[in-house]
Amino acid sequence: MAPSASAAPEVDLGFAPRAPGEVRVAAAMSGGVDSSVVAAMLARAGYDVVGLTMRLYDHGAALAKKGACCAGRDIYDARRVAEQSGFPHYVLDYENLFRQAVIEEFADAYLAGATPIPCVRCNQRVKFVDLMGLAKELGAECLATGHYVRRIMGAHGPELHRAADPARDQSYFLFTTTREQLAYLRFPLGDRESKAETRAMALDLGLCVAEKPDSQDICFVPQGRYAAVVEKLRPGAAQPGPIRHLDGRILGEHQGVIHFTIGQRKGLGIGGRAGEETEPLFVVRLDAQTREVVVGPREALATRRAPLREINWLGDGELADLPPEGLEILARVRSTRIPKPAILRATATGAEVELLEAEEGVAPGQACVFYATEGTRVLGGGWIARG
Repeated sequence: MAPSASAAPEVDLGFAPRAPGEVRVAAAMSGGVDSSVVAAMLARAGYDVVGLTMRLYDHGAALAKKGACCAGRDIYDARRVAEQSGFPHYVLDYENLFRQAVIEEFADAYLAGATPIPCVRCNQRVKFVDLMGLAKELGAECLATGHYVRRIMGAHGPELHRAADPARDQSYFLFTTTREQLAYLRFPLGDRESKAETRAMALDLGLCVAEKPDSQDICFVPQGRYAAVVEKLRPGAAQPGPIRHLDGRILGEHQGVIHFTIGQRKGLGIGGRAGEETEPLFVVRLDAQTREVVVGPREALATRRAPLREINWLGDGELADLPPEGLEILARVRSTRIPKPAILRATATGAEVELLEAEEGVAPGQACVFYATEGTRVLGGGWIARG
């Protein structure tokens, strides 16, 4: 498929008045539509582009897998896009690093009764550390990605903002991005109004991936089968235990806490309330030490306070300087939720968020991301800990 002959798009990466040809840009390429469009549009705009693709896990068993990023087919697609657009492309073997920094913790978190987000850890520990380090070694002045999020220059330097398209916004998965990393990163798709606009650009650029489906699964978890991955990584670690109601009654037995998440209703295998009622029951707590899955009515899921650890603060000043009464923010406790009003307070061990309206299914291992009450600025976030 030959590239379109339309005029080169204007892409401002913040290096004016220098010409694009004087700026080397590293483009992180997963082989999907978004990152391919970013790399190709930068190349057409005249930037000195170098494409970088990470090999993150054993692709031999993943070649036939659909709907997941970074598989063997995706590496091939990234290489084809680079060839079409005329810039060099490198495949980097990060399999061991990815296993140690992301996959091992993923397995241990599930065994501990938490609900991890490996995509955030991958950004935090691999993409924006090792990949960024390599980009600098190659002489690139910035690393461009296909994330739907915006980098806007503020009074005190670059700020992280939500994408223009709320339906595509990925700021929840980038809350660990540090100020230093933000200074080096660029997100050319953040201002796009819709994914349809990105696909139209892919067609205009003549890219072979223009009609490629979006990734759905975590890259190393086929068909969303989390428990199967954990059992493979930790053979025999999943042990049976009781399913206990909040009122103390034992309702049944499960085959391992790794099969459950906070807020889960389906797949409990216990029917109604011990056969006495048809009240829907939900997982409200997982206790890895006693191997208990604790269930209760929906109202038991409601949470107003969430202790947080590993805080990454992107707001002005320092987190420790927040007033004792706290800071009014909008907080997002799940990637699929909309940000809700809350109060953020610094604590001796990190921070705490008080939700003005109770949220259901606030789970240890998930992230709580902070947003300004007005506008689109991301103020940072932290990992939800056990209370």
